[in-house]
Amino acid sequence: MATAAVNTWNVPPRTTRRVLFCCWLAILAEGYDVGVLGAVLPALAEYRAWDLSPLELGGLGAYALVGMLFGALFIGTLSDLYGRKKMLLLSMLIFTLTQAGAAVAPTPELFGLFRLIGGLGMGGVIPVAAALTIEYSAPNKRSFNYGVMYSGYSLGIVAAALVALVLLPVAGWRWVIAIGALPVVLLPVIARLLPESLDYLEAKGRRQAADRLANRLGIEPYIPAVSAPAAGAAAEPWWRTITAMFSPRYLRSTVFFWISLFCGMVLVYGLNTWLPSIMKAAGYDLGSSLAFLLVFSLASAAGGLALGRAADKYGQKLILVVFYLLGGLGILLLMFPGNMVVNLLFVAFAGIGSISTSLVLTGYIADYYPANVRATATGWALSFARIGAISGPLIGGWIGSAALPFEWNFMIFAGIAAVAAAAVALIPKRRATEPESQAAGEETADVTAR
Repeated sequence: MATAAVNTWNVPPRTTRRVLFCCWLAILAEGYDVGVLGAVLPALAEYRAWDLSPLELGGLGAYALVGMLFGALFIGTLSDLYGRKKMLLLSMLIFTLTQAGAAVAPTPELFGLFRLIGGLGMGGVIPVAAALTIEYSAPNKRSFNYGVMYSGYSLGIVAAALVALVLLPVAGWRWVIAIGALPVVLLPVIARLLPESLDYLEAKGRRQAADRLANRLGIEPYIPAVSAPAAGAAAEPWWRTITAMFSPRYLRSTVFFWISLFCGMVLVYGLNTWLPSIMKAAGYDLGSSLAFLLVFSLASAAGGLALGRAADKYGQKLILVVFYLLGGLGILLLMFPGNMVVNLLFVAFAGIGSISTSLVLTGYIADYYPANVRATATGWALSFARIGAISGPLIGGWIGSAALPFEWNFMIFAGIAAVAAAAVALIPKRRATEPESQAAGEETADVTAR
């Protein structure tokens, strides 16, 4: 696949900023909803009305992730078939409204159901936002812009930790979760500002609509990244959008992308969910434990920008391998509780080596595949990775239920970071000998021949 001959060479900065801002808002709202459970988990553990065991608490963390698995799988694919803007708005509507439902749930079963449904929307936001950000960014700024956009995820987790610090002692965990419904008021703003995907319009043969949109956005000259279907040609079967990533050209890449992102999601969601509780078990009070989550998230937000810039300059693969290993080392060194400042530094490395690396990896996936299957490939990779995301909270719950020393958390998560680094190292280099649209066409031929 090549990254040349795409319309994004000439996207005006103001258009790129509009797209980044809208996607950033969506990811910020999702980050809050993802991070809020980890922020309130110590309070839920002490909520006598439900009397939940550590394994049941881990299960609550997994409900949303199960929904995210199916959301990434289906909404990512549907966005390539029916429009990326529409699916982004639908995803936000789902997860903000269900957050309100979770806040008033009278039983843990209903709480889990609302989190499950909300996960469908949360899973759909990332592949769609990734595809739009990559499309409307210049090729030499894609990783950095993706880092800017995805910083909203980490800042959303930061917001959850800050809200928990303020509201938990005075209002309880339900109000902390209810705040996650407020971004529903942003939907009209995003609907007005966010343009539809030009790649999507071209792939659907709507060349005139794409030309009008490109002219309105100030993209001149407009050079499509996706070849429009010939006049009178039959529409491409929907399944070819899916099978391209399993064709001979991309099969090995797909396997190692999925393994590495799987491991990255184990780290992100395992640590997000259990870090405050693990550090409390290590002897820190609740306020200090939430501070670890805060530093974990802030470091990953800043690290995402730095790693994105470095990935644009030195290549995604090298940066990912190095920082997955450094993140694993930071996690391992947390086994030795001691000086608060030193441990916060280790937590910062853990955040960069889990969230920051995984966001750069997701952008790498969106940039790696042809434009007409970009959201689908990203969504399917994220969907498989959700199994890892589900496993992360359950691993922490299993360690707690088995009454194993808290050090086991750090040893297991550090080992997973090493596996992620190895899988990234095995991803084949992209072939850049032909235009992207031609590569995509060859994929269709490969799949048809099979």
